[in-house]
Amino acid sequence: MFEGIYFANPDYLWLFISLPILVGWYVMTRRKTQPVLKISSLKGFQANSGFLSRLQPLLFVMRMLSLALVILALARPQTMDVSTRTKTNKGIDIIMAIDISSSMLAEDLKPNRLSALKRVAASFIDDRVSDRIGLVIYAGESYTKTPITSDRAIVKNALGGIQFEGLIEDGTAIGMGLATAVNRLKDSRAKSKVIILLTDGVNNSGFIDPKIASELAVEYEIKTYTIGLGSNGTARAPVGLLPNGKFQYGMTKVEIDEELLQTIAKNTGGLYFRATDNKKLEEIYDEINKLEKTEIEEFKYYNYQEKFRPLILLALTLLFIEWLLRNTLFRSFI
Repeated sequence: MFEGIYFANPDYLWLFISLPILVGWYVMTRRKTQPVLKISSLKGFQANSGFLSRLQPLLFVMRMLSLALVILALARPQTMDVSTRTKTNKGIDIIMAIDISSSMLAEDLKPNRLSALKRVAASFIDDRVSDRIGLVIYAGESYTKTPITSDRAIVKNALGGIQFEGLIEDGTAIGMGLATAVNRLKDSRAKSKVIILLTDGVNNSGFIDPKIASELAVEYEIKTYTIGLGSNGTARAPVGLLPNGKFQYGMTKVEIDEELLQTIAKNTGGLYFRATDNKKLEEIYDEINKLEKTEIEEFKYYNYQEKFRPLILLALTLLFIEWLLRNTLFRSFI
């Protein structure tokens, strides 16, 4: 009944303590307010039922109800409707540069590095509600898979469609992947620009030196987070092609140029992370998600509806009925 009702002046509800005091006082003094007539016999009055005299306390009840309603009205019951509007004050443009060389099919992460990355990156995209995100993929060369966009569904669909099919030259061109990502962000008007560069190898392809690409990122004030993906030691990974076109797997040494990735991150104001398993990869993206906060201003609008007026009207009605009965039907008892 009172769900969603608030009191603007709840201190007035303490006045309800007076109601039991008034009731007690009425019970104690009621007999003294009635006139008393002493006679030797009541035989002459036995025909009177005394019905109205039994109802006479109803006047007091109506007065107490009126007082209770007035107290509730003083407390100002009201309902509140809250509407919100959000405004993004500082949006972030993010490019995810993803290595899709054949080594990303290594099975030290389950089911393999590329599949594990796609699952974690999709969750990261879902969390960036107010940001624009784009995808750059690279192996021996690089290209833009998705330009920066606020449509997360498009980015996730593009991410889900990434797979190694030999569409581009195999290898690991870290410099070209980073340079392509910088090229996509350099003209962005966002107040914060971020690249998340992931690789599982060393730079062995491409015609752009990774250090030159990182200098471009510094020039355009683009922060770069780097992630080295792969377990320590060896991993089961593609080592060749079978006659049927499928990969032949074998145990290979995991080689990641951590010094290069650390340098890129340090020079651009980012951080370097190493993901050796699925759980660590999830933790890294969660950490980046926490580090790169989007400033959102929330406006709340409160609409109050006062509910005391019906209470006052009901209290006045009860008082009028009580006054009317007191001066008509119960006039002879007062």
